[in-house]
Amino acid sequence: MSGDGAAVPEGAAPAAPEPRVTVLELFFDLVFVFALTQVTLLLAEDVSWANLARGVLVLAALWWAWVGYAWLTNEVPTDEDVPRLMLFTAMGAMLVASLAVPDAFGDDALVFGVAYFAVRAIQVGLFLIASRGDPEVHAAFARLAPFLLFSSALLVGAAFLDGVPQGAVWALALLLDFGSPLLAGNEGYRISAGHFAERHGLIMIIALGESIVAIGVGAAGLDVDAGVVVAALLALAVVAAMWWAYFDVVAIAAERRLTRATGGERSRLARDAYSYLHFPMVAGIVLFALGVKKTIAHVGDPLHGVGAVALYGGVALYLLAHVAFRLRNMRTLNRQRLVTAAVVVALLPVAATAPALAALGLLAALCVALIAYEALRFAEARRRLRAAHAG
Repeated sequence: MSGDGAAVPEGAAPAAPEPRVTVLELFFDLVFVFALTQVTLLLAEDVSWANLARGVLVLAALWWAWVGYAWLTNEVPTDEDVPRLMLFTAMGAMLVASLAVPDAFGDDALVFGVAYFAVRAIQVGLFLIASRGDPEVHAAFARLAPFLLFSSALLVGAAFLDGVPQGAVWALALLLDFGSPLLAGNEGYRISAGHFAERHGLIMIIALGESIVAIGVGAAGLDVDAGVVVAALLALAVVAAMWWAYFDVVAIAAERRLTRATGGERSRLARDAYSYLHFPMVAGIVLFALGVKKTIAHVGDPLHGVGAVALYGGVALYLLAHVAFRLRNMRTLNRQRLVTAAVVVALLPVAATAPALAALGLLAALCVALIAYEALRFAEARRRLRAAHAG
């Protein structure tokens, strides 16, 4: 009898344990923490629609680079010297790119473009070298590599442009980047479901942490009066609701679904549910962080256009991404989250005209009400799923 109670046939070797996220991967992700902070800084420096678009483009580029390394470390062992040193080198390139984020469309555009190209080139090189012993995986990534390098090179070229042409080249590069798995095909990869799901869960924690950092940044230099304290606690309530919405049962159910899938189905599910649909979740969290930062700094004033859209639109985007995530995984519709997202969007005019503290309070009430409803309405299903996962 094995340690978990499952019988092992006599003479058969026990199944290999599911690989989990390594400390090196967690160390690598620290650079992404800084990158998210830099994106929030970029967005906060100029609260305009044009800068919001630029911030989303930069976030998309950084996300897709991180996605590439999530797939890489799912396939490539990180306990050997060469992969470890190459990951350290990639961290250096990502750090330089992150430093350039606040002016990635201005004076530091070339620095960002070259550093970003280096991040992707290291990924391509390491993946091709490490997969030589597995022809199927090697061939799968060899089909993808030209798309990654060309789209990254476009960002270098974009550094020599400005205005609308620069933004258009960025959009083209990211369209090619995000579309590359569809163009090159997703067959041939071997996904360790537990590792892949855990890695994405940890990046969600990192993104949620950015919202908490935004509370502190927004309060920097201010008197910690009653308005700031209440705003900070309300923001934390929304972040806690976001955490609950993902980690209470969604992450568990999604990992179990990915584990049940096999072969090409598992690769496609990993691509769609994690690589694609986690991006709007992270983007929603970052937008909410921007809204929180502006709210903390001006609790008595209306947020107006971009600030209100960031605060309310970020949460709505996060919830809609959850709806799409469940639809892709389970083929069922999460009606209560869809309705809540619709209500949040409908209340945008209120958020844009009411004092920022009141707008945040209303948003927190909606998020907490959603979580309370789900916790009570689906209590038995939650208990069964979590018990099965723990066992």
